[in-house]
Amino acid sequence: MSLRFNILSVLFCLAISYTFAQQDKLLTHFMYDRMSVNPGETGLDEGICATSIYRNQWDKVNGAPNSAVLNVAANMNRFFPGGLGLSFYHDAIGFSRQNNLLLNYSYPVQIGRAGVLGVGVGIGIMNYGMDPSWVPPTSAIDPTLPVGFAATGVDANFGLYFQAKDYYVGVSSTHLTESELSKAVTPITQSYQTARHYYLMGGYKFKDVANGIIDAQMLVRTDLIKFSADVNARYLFKMDGKDAYGGLSFRTSDAIAVMLGYSPIPKFQVGYSYDITINKLASVSRGSHEMMVKYCYFIPPPPKTKARHPRML
Repeated sequence: MSLRFNILSVLFCLAISYTFAQQDKLLTHFMYDRMSVNPGETGLDEGICATSIYRNQWDKVNGAPNSAVLNVAANMNRFFPGGLGLSFYHDAIGFSRQNNLLLNYSYPVQIGRAGVLGVGVGIGIMNYGMDPSWVPPTSAIDPTLPVGFAATGVDANFGLYFQAKDYYVGVSSTHLTESELSKAVTPITQSYQTARHYYLMGGYKFKDVANGIIDAQMLVRTDLIKFSADVNARYLFKMDGKDAYGGLSFRTSDAIAVMLGYSPIPKFQVGYSYDITINKLASVSRGSHEMMVKYCYFIPPPPKTKARHPRML
């Protein structure tokens, strides 16, 4: 009974921290989710790419976070300058559910031969809801306990993202509106205050390392109350003529992760990571599982027409 009480107490504290501090998702494959936290990255790469990530955090811990992400981005320079993207993610922790849907646009600015600066903005909505199921020690109703509610508000992100041949760097902020999602539920008004988050990201590719490439990545996040950082390095190589990778990742005060990825067919990639928990939940968590799928489609250029009539020569 004491063990269950301790676990519930820890989860309750984490839920409070998650609600009023770090509200954005945590992903080991964050390098495949740059657009949702920095809209400046939207559509800078050629083609149309769709990426989906699912994360089961702290496996076997009741009420632990579960996240699902879907990003679709397209380079629109053929029609007008810039890139367009749609980003959706669902986050669940304990009794709470959060859904974000944003439309992203990035305007590219060529910085000489150095690279491209993407100036991006994301506009959309955030929906937050709670559906608690309390088990009080008596049959009496406690009016101070939160009850179920759901509310929707406007959400907005902004980011600057510089992309060069072998490296990238970006700064951004999410939840610029800091919307307060509230609803009057007798006898009290339930509310959820979104917090503005700030991100710094970067990456560099070290080429020709043992017949492969070392791809190092970093993501720093803060809401000016809490701070966390992810650092990882992947070894990109060819396996039977197909792209593959393996790597390690570290998240401050949370986990160490192993990453694996493979491309069974061109432009299609799958990835998996397993996080070894190193925080206070290490004794009860069986780690975190994360799966990633990405597919890109490249629109062929329009065919070149040749004039055959002598007058058109």
